Amino acid sequence: MTDPNPKPDPEDELAGTEQPFVAHLMELRDRLIKSMVAIGLVAAVLALYPGPGQLYDLLAAPLVAHLPQGSTMIATSVISPFMVPLKIMLMAAFLIALPVVLYQVWAFVAPGLYSHEKRLVLPLVISSTILFFAGVAFCYFLVFGKVFSFIQGFAPKSITAAPDIEAYLSFVLTMFLAFGLAFEVPIAVVVLVRIGVVTVQQLRSFRGYFIVMSFVVAAVVTPPDVVSQLALAIPMCLLYEVGIWAAQLFVRHTKAPDADADEAKPAES
Repeated sequence: MTDPNPKPDPEDELAGTEQPFVAHLMELRDRLIKSMVAIGLVAAVLALYPGPGQLYDLLAAPLVAHLPQGSTMIATSVISPFMVPLKIMLMAAFLIALPVVLYQVWAFVAPGLYSHEKRLVLPLVISSTILFFAGVAFCYFLVFGKVFSFIQGFAPKSITAAPDIEAYLSFVLTMFLAFGLAFEVPIAVVVLVRIGVVTVQQLRSFRGYFIVMSFVVAAVVTPPDVVSQLALAIPMCLLYEVGIWAAQLFVRHTKAPDADADEAKPAES
């Protein structure tokens, strides 16, 4: 005869933590509101200081520094001088408030994770955020100056460079996204190994193919110049090696307890 009130498995960490679906929706709403409030507060501060216009000047500084003397950027649309700085201000507000947004995401999903899963997810969330910012910073401080100098070196003397601010914003966002995602290579490698899609040995044997793939991707997503392509492909190759090393470390420290027990059984028999 079955027990009408079965007791939860003492080994199940999540037993008794279930919540109704409506409660999950209400918590999700609260987390979203907190994230939007954080972004809004940062945007309000940025609107007061340094201001949308100054933010765009900061973003355009690498290009303006390599324009011919007397040249400036232009706006081909009537509302571009207003909309483009506003977009940059909102983008900057989101990036600055990203730690708060990611914390809200973590607080929402953490109660449904086992302890060994938390040991995997939280470090990946933190490291992926740091790596994305590192990719953006690498692009802004190192790549832009070299790329714009290389491009202006090929410009004919009869041409006066006057880039459009909307076109420049589109270019910058594309480059930021490309380098930010490229710096996520170690995270992708760790996740693929951890979920069992590939092994570390397979990743090592795939090294040559990845190098070729890195240069192909760099040729597609970056401008047609050697500087930006090398600046994207070489870090991807180096980060691939970092990912292989990190995968070994993560897999060793994020195994489920039952997985360790299963591996120990053949040795005991």
